[in-house]
Amino acid sequence: MRKPVAWAAGACVGFARACVAAVVTLLVPAVWAAAAGLWIWWWDADPWSGTVPLLWACAGTLALARPVCGMVRSLVARWTGTVVPAGYRQAAPVTRMATGFWWNGHSYERSRRDALMDQRWRTRWRDPATWRDLRFTLIAPLTAGVVCAVPPAGVAAAVLGLSQPALPARLAGVLGLAVAVAAAPYAWRSVEPVAVRFLRVSPAMTLAGRVDELTAQRADATVAQAAEIRRIERDLHDGAQARLVALGLTLATAERLMGADPEQAMRLLREARSGAATSLNELRELVRGISPPVLNERGLVDAVRALALDSPLETTVSAGVRPRLDAPVESALYFGVAELLTNAVKHAHATRARISVTGDETGVVVEVEDDGRGGASMDAGGGLAGLRRRLGVFDGTLEITSPAGGPTRATMAVPCESS
Repeated sequence: MRKPVAWAAGACVGFARACVAAVVTLLVPAVWAAAAGLWIWWWDADPWSGTVPLLWACAGTLALARPVCGMVRSLVARWTGTVVPAGYRQAAPVTRMATGFWWNGHSYERSRRDALMDQRWRTRWRDPATWRDLRFTLIAPLTAGVVCAVPPAGVAAAVLGLSQPALPARLAGVLGLAVAVAAAPYAWRSVEPVAVRFLRVSPAMTLAGRVDELTAQRADATVAQAAEIRRIERDLHDGAQARLVALGLTLATAERLMGADPEQAMRLLREARSGAATSLNELRELVRGISPPVLNERGLVDAVRALALDSPLETTVSAGVRPRLDAPVESALYFGVAELLTNAVKHAHATRARISVTGDETGVVVEVEDDGRGGASMDAGGGLAGLRRRLGVFDGTLEITSPAGGPTRATMAVPCESS
């Protein structure tokens, strides 16, 4: 009894999936069919008017190619668990130059909006994934689309045939129903191999994307290094260096007053001692900003706990016991947690946060969750995009889940070996 019920349930689910897959894969042919109908309708009035449906069909194909492929990837992932990466090229952030113009990697524009629009179109047309999507919209209807259309076509034939009084029509209706029932559990499965075969990223494109990614990471590392050097120089010049210069002048003055006015000299020496202590604290803060001592001495987990204690949020930290990581990896994850907590306070207006550090001998995962208002996005040129690129140096990833109203959950994963 259970097997017929299970088979019937599978047939119903398969029929629904086949209908959905047929609609998605046949969207572009439907646009061309509508264009052909308009062309036939207008032909008697003006043969040259057929160019309008042609242009309309081409524009519709270009507009539907990426959404159709995205829906197919989503359906395959949901139904079979097979993830087909999109492989679209990511646009680099636009930069405002000293002249006031915006540079988008291709041309100078007068406004940021124009720079982003020009960059978006250039990136899309030069992206091999765009042409891969167009190829898929031509192949899918002739392969998976035809197969997935068999069950709904069989049901339509059954309805039309059984509604006729003639015996041949009724026999055709019964045959259509039998074909629909037999094909329903299996027709939708044709979508997966077609999607994997024609939507997957080729090795050459993967290599090219990796080269672009490494080039961007190298540029980011160079810019970040130069900015960090300027910050250190500015902090030393405005803070510790100025205090040390003042300390030297104070000591020189105290030396001249030692014989003539010992009390004034002692007062200056006390001020010099206070200034020396202040300079020492500033140098410690500067060193902590470069590489926190607790991170070097006790590792990532204790450094994150110390960071949580200094945070204005009510922060809890849970961590699994694991050996030390490589210093660059620990530094990237530590400053990533610091940036996420800062965003939670500054932008999300959160009151509580939770940090989880887990991992094994092959990698580490750090999750930061806050109760803020959500809505965080990984915009090009933003802090989260920069954090993702910094983690990408170690083949790490950053995933953000931030619905409107919260909560926001950021997951940093870095594959690495413990030291």
